[in-house]
Amino acid sequence: MKITLLGTGHALVTKCYNTCFVLSEGERHFLVDGGGGSAILGQLEKARIPWQNIHEMFLTHKHIDHLLGMVWMVRLLCDHMNHGGYEGEAVVYGHEEALGMLRDICEMLLQKKETRFLNQRLHLVPVADGEVRTVLGRPTTFFDIGSTKAKQFGFSMELKDGRTLTCCGDEPCSARGRTFARGAAWLLHEAFCLASQAGRYHPYEKHHSTAQDAARLAQELGVENLLLYHTEDDNIANRKELYTKEAQSCFKGRVYVPDDLESYEL
Repeated sequence: MKITLLGTGHALVTKCYNTCFVLSEGERHFLVDGGGGSAILGQLEKARIPWQNIHEMFLTHKHIDHLLGMVWMVRLLCDHMNHGGYEGEAVVYGHEEALGMLRDICEMLLQKKETRFLNQRLHLVPVADGEVRTVLGRPTTFFDIGSTKAKQFGFSMELKDGRTLTCCGDEPCSARGRTFARGAAWLLHEAFCLASQAGRYHPYEKHHSTAQDAARLAQELGVENLLLYHTEDDNIANRKELYTKEAQSCFKGRVYVPDDLESYEL
């Protein structure tokens, strides 16, 4: 299995795309969030991930930098279902509020010939806190991260040999999330800025954390690999070096600070 970061930035970035990624197992792909618009289609093309092979998706929450790209995915798949260009069925997991908003937007903006496939071949499937589903053939537990901004879910997927990958969404890992993040082989965690830049970016006021915060948490939880995303892009040229250095100062595992379209074997 590998992970490809289609986007690595927060909502208002311009030098990279909003945070979203794909987990791939052979020819099967699991898309997590869609970023903020139609650029999701170009990012998939650049990453050489065939949209025809995406049959499983997950929408973490309703914020526009995660949801709007999913609207484009719904349009793309339903349009090709309508013309015989997409085989089989697709599913979008998420909590009821986020999926309800996705459905409402699609029904308002898309043609009826496209939306007729919703819940026929493209299924919006609500998941509950702690619910386990099989994704890419692997047990995957969805969980409420406890956000006070907008209801948001993360997930923990079983990898080989009992190892896990945990995605905490785009907020600091909560007490609930720590249950799933503890001892994870891979922890995907937001890092809005460097600790030295907290006075400039005000991450805590936005319910975000610094690279140092995320690294300290990963060390406390005994994580093997820490992947940082959902960052600012003012330091895009030196982001990888700066964030890695800060995280390594308090985390003994491996640190990954990807650029858009980078992939890693899990």
